[in-house]
Amino acid sequence: MEMNYRRLGKTNLKVSEIGFGGIPIQRLRKEEALKVIHKAEDMGINFIDTARGYSCSEEHIGMALKGRRTNWIIATKSMARNYEDMKKDVEISLRNLNTDYIDVYQLHNIKDVNTYKEVVSEGGALRALLEAKEKGIIRHIGITSHSIDILKVAINNPIFETIMYPYNIIERQAIEVFMMAKDKDIGTIAMKPMAGGVLSDGKLAMKFILKDDFISTAIPGMASVDEVIENASASGEELTREELEFCDRIYKDMDKEFCRRCGYCAPCPQGIDIPFSFILKGYFVNYDLKDWTRERYNALKAHASDCRECGICETRCPYNLNIRKMLKEVKKTFGY
Repeated sequence: MEMNYRRLGKTNLKVSEIGFGGIPIQRLRKEEALKVIHKAEDMGINFIDTARGYSCSEEHIGMALKGRRTNWIIATKSMARNYEDMKKDVEISLRNLNTDYIDVYQLHNIKDVNTYKEVVSEGGALRALLEAKEKGIIRHIGITSHSIDILKVAINNPIFETIMYPYNIIERQAIEVFMMAKDKDIGTIAMKPMAGGVLSDGKLAMKFILKDDFISTAIPGMASVDEVIENASASGEELTREELEFCDRIYKDMDKEFCRRCGYCAPCPQGIDIPFSFILKGYFVNYDLKDWTRERYNALKAHASDCRECGICETRCPYNLNIRKMLKEVKKTFGY
C-alpha cells in the first residue's frame, strides 16, 4: 500500500490521511513506543497527535522522533484555560517533544460557551498560543471539543486553523460541522475513529472515515506494530457498498448504547460528570489504561456510586440512552 496525503486546511500542511493518535502509547515502555512510532513512519504516517494530559505520551514521541523531526507533523494540546498555564504548557510540550517548534497546538476539550469565552479572553489561553505563534515556536492553532455548538462558533473565528471532533462508524453527528469547516478551509481531524476502542476492525473503521473528503486526517490510537499496519493499510482503498451497509448495521446496533459526549444530560443533581465517566470507563476497558483512568476517576468530585437514579439525565439525552444502567457499569468498573 501507499499512504495518501491530504491538505490540512489553511495550514497548507500535507498530512497522512491516517495519522497517529498518542493516547495508548502512554502504557508502553519507551522502547516499545519507539518501535510503534517508527513503524508508523515506515508506513507513510507523518501526522502525530498527543496532549499534555496523556501522561508520558509527549515524552515517548519526543524520544521516537529524535533525529527524525523533519519527517513528522506534530500536534499536541492542552487543557489550560488561562494565559500563564498555557504558556507553561507550551514550554513543557517543547521540552517533552524534543523540538524547537510544534506544528499544531490546540485548545483542548472546550466544552461550553463559558469555557470558550474564558480561553479567548484577554487573560485566556489563546493569548499564549498567539504569542507562541508570533515567536515561531508553534506554527498553527487548533481547537478540540465534544460540542458541535462550540465548533460552530470556533470555525467563524479566523484564528483557528484546525478543529478536532469524534467521527466514526457510530458517531456521525459532526458531518455538517466538518463540511462547514472544509468550506472555510479549516483542517478537520477525526478523533475517536475507533469509537474509543468499541470498534475492532481498524481497516474498516478507517475506510469508513476516509470515504469523506471533508476529513483531513483520522487519528486512531495505536499501541502495537500490528495496529499500525492494520490502520495504515486502509489508505487509498475504497469502502465497498457491502462494507457501508455493514457499517450502517453497526451504527443501528450501537445507536442506543453509545454516549456521544454531547453534554446535554448535564447538570446532574449529584454533580456526576456523566460523559467523562463513560470516557474513563472506555479507556479503562478498551485501552487498558487502568492507572491513568483510575487517577482521573478518583479526582472527580462525584462518582457513579453517587447516582440516585432520578432519571433526569435520561429525559435530556437526545439519543435516549439508558444512562442509569450505564452508570452502574461505571461503578462496577471502578468499584464505586
